[in-house]
Amino acid sequence: MDMPFVIAGASLAGAKAAETLRAEGHDGPVILIGAENELPYERPPLSKAYLQGKADRDSIFVHPRPWYYESEIDLRLGVAVTGIDRAAHAVTLSDGGTAGYDKLLLATGSAPRPLPVPGAEADGVHYLRTVEDSDAIRTVLQHASRVVIVGAGWIGLETAAAAREAGVEVTLLEMAELPLLRVLGPEVGQVFADLHRAHGVDLRTSQQLAEVTQAGGRADGVRLADGTRIGADAVIVGAGIAPRVELAEAAGLEIDNGVRVDAQLRSSDPDIFAAGDVANAFHPLLRKHIRVEHWANALHQPQTAAKAMLGQAVAFDRIPYFYTDQYDLGMEYSGYVEPGGYDRVVFRGDVGAREFVAFWLGDGGRVLAGMNVNIWDVNDAVQALVRSGQPVDEAALADPDIPLESLAGG
Repeated sequence: MDMPFVIAGASLAGAKAAETLRAEGHDGPVILIGAENELPYERPPLSKAYLQGKADRDSIFVHPRPWYYESEIDLRLGVAVTGIDRAAHAVTLSDGGTAGYDKLLLATGSAPRPLPVPGAEADGVHYLRTVEDSDAIRTVLQHASRVVIVGAGWIGLETAAAAREAGVEVTLLEMAELPLLRVLGPEVGQVFADLHRAHGVDLRTSQQLAEVTQAGGRADGVRLADGTRIGADAVIVGAGIAPRVELAEAAGLEIDNGVRVDAQLRSSDPDIFAAGDVANAFHPLLRKHIRVEHWANALHQPQTAAKAMLGQAVAFDRIPYFYTDQYDLGMEYSGYVEPGGYDRVVFRGDVGAREFVAFWLGDGGRVLAGMNVNIWDVNDAVQALVRSGQPVDEAALADPDIPLESLAGG
């Protein structure tokens, strides 16, 4: 009998890898193993439509349960992979079992970074990573009058928007001078600061948290480093995530801000691959290793990994992409810019009205990334500009009357 292909992590990435193996004609055994009891699901709704009660539970699942039976995927839920024996080509499981593998894909994702302050373990302190977490926060928003959200990254901002739409008072604390400063820089970070303040969020930047205060073992607010106390019915933490590399690290795989893999998503062990949040992959277009923590990566990267596991000559070179919905603002971002790694930002459209496209330019006027805000059907053109790597005239880039497609040579 053929040795199975084993996928550690019944996530979006894991489910898409299993789907691709079958779509590519692989008829050998496939085992998909996940620590949660839920079917593999998509995470963006957890801080958007599902959190707001606008999407039902079934809508978040990657596939309905019968699909796994029909596709002959051995789906094992409520079981975690606890170890990798590379010499024996086998994984150990939390239920005491083992599974041999021909090829192994690590789709173990990431985990929220815990708050490193006293009181962070109190009841009423919430993180948002799983559907169970989203359910708990949704209950909070139905009953709370005020919450403190720690961290003005994507999760913090989307949760703040959901809370405000539920009529809950929000104090949003951020260590940096602006929301999303590391991701978007000051020029565009200010847009999100203005957006949330316009919707009644008490956004406090440049803040250091000292402790989560408690009453009877339950969080009742926070205290800042300057002594200020802010009362709340719950504390929601969005302080970033860390790749779940423990398995890979214990197995002796090369680790560097995630599992270091090549453009085929192959790790330092030729029979072990990684995809999604946990993978720090070489990007052929950018000519560097990058780790991307967004939905599109978890959707597309495992398709390349699965094909590579089957011996196909493939490489993952998609332009990084993510999106957000907050209040009446929708946006798409394509490209990759390291903090401070750009020369200037060029705007096309009306920034004050939050209807614009922003472009981050690098050396010689190359477009490193672009973000369209409340302007649609331009993302393909933005991606073409990023992919071209060619200098673009700034005046033309800023002129809404000049089609973006013409600037990318299309």
